[in-house]
Amino acid sequence: MPTVLRQVRPWGGDVSDVTLTDGQIESVVPHDPAVRREAATVVEGRGRLLLPSFSDVHVHLDSTRLGLPFREHTGSPGVWAMMMNDRKNWRNAEASITERTHTTLRMMIERGTTRVRGFAQVDLDCGLERFEAVQAARETYRDQADVKIIAFPQAGLLLEDGTAALMEEALRNGADVMGGIDPCTLDRDPVRHLDIVFSLAEKYQVPIDIHLHEPGELGHFSAELIAERTRALGMQGQVTISHGYPLWGVSEAHTRRLIETWAELDISTATIAPGGRFQLPLAELAAAGVRVGLGEDGQRDYWSPYGNADMLDRTWQLSFVSGFRPDALIEHALAVATVGGASILDRDVPRLRSTTDRPGLEVGDPAELLLVPGDTVSAAVMDRSADRTVIHRGAIVADQLQLI
Repeated sequence: MPTVLRQVRPWGGDVSDVTLTDGQIESVVPHDPAVRREAATVVEGRGRLLLPSFSDVHVHLDSTRLGLPFREHTGSPGVWAMMMNDRKNWRNAEASITERTHTTLRMMIERGTTRVRGFAQVDLDCGLERFEAVQAARETYRDQADVKIIAFPQAGLLLEDGTAALMEEALRNGADVMGGIDPCTLDRDPVRHLDIVFSLAEKYQVPIDIHLHEPGELGHFSAELIAERTRALGMQGQVTISHGYPLWGVSEAHTRRLIETWAELDISTATIAPGGRFQLPLAELAAAGVRVGLGEDGQRDYWSPYGNADMLDRTWQLSFVSGFRPDALIEHALAVATVGGASILDRDVPRLRSTTDRPGLEVGDPAELLLVPGDTVSAAVMDRSADRTVIHRGAIVADQLQLI
């Protein structure tokens, strides 16, 4: 039976009735109060905004303390020091890693995320325990969200013997993406690091997602090596560089060359909207057709006290740190958080081509949707109401921050 979303405003436009069939948008017509749909399930939109649901493309589902008592932050600066703090503490939480992973994914769905690309740490300390916890959460919520798992070498691939073999085991056991991290500053051997990343991705026919925190010229050196591998191996459209913030602070010439290269090779990037002086040039990336997605990173974990499983909140943060004030730019931040991320997860989803693109709600689009109040889209981002209805594959999966 079709589902009709009655009296909704797609992207804040005219009041419409939207029919969903077989997990897709079948029709979008002007709302007529006199028309009643007898042979359909009717959802009263109450004049709320209809938006694409969120796509979180950078979340550490296995690094979370959501739902547990708040704790003092004990981490030290630097990737290795923060990782060692996590190793020291993650097993001692008040709930198991499996319970915490389930809680975080459930909260994300309730708040409007139905498409996820999540990291699962794989190293000699945890083995596949954290990966298996993420797998279990994905299975539990398979009817409420689509989840892709990145096998992630948080401790590098070369510093501890046996890490690469564990990564391959995770890929054999169902990981969807091959991860990498800081080939120069962490592993200190970018050639060997990228040899492992790209060879395993080729062997198991999976895409790649590489954390890149490296500064300045060194970061650009790593980015160039990644681009060279992508081109040489024909992996266009299969590589994502996560974070990469210092890349944008070197020079205008560096920025222009990087954007041109990523557009040519369809290399995407994922941000968590951090503060600081290095911000993504979102308008320029969109104009070039570079795919950009948003994510929440770790959630109130042993790395950071931030995170609340709410991508609408993270959209506000992206708008804020980007200095966005015009409505069109705030709406673009929401487009990045929804369809922008979806285009990374599925390269058949068209990439955003400008800051005025508002895709995802046309006939034939997947029925991955969110209803939320707001006079305008910008108002919804500012207010972040709890009055939300979440739709996955054409069916309501959460309402009023409660899973159905």
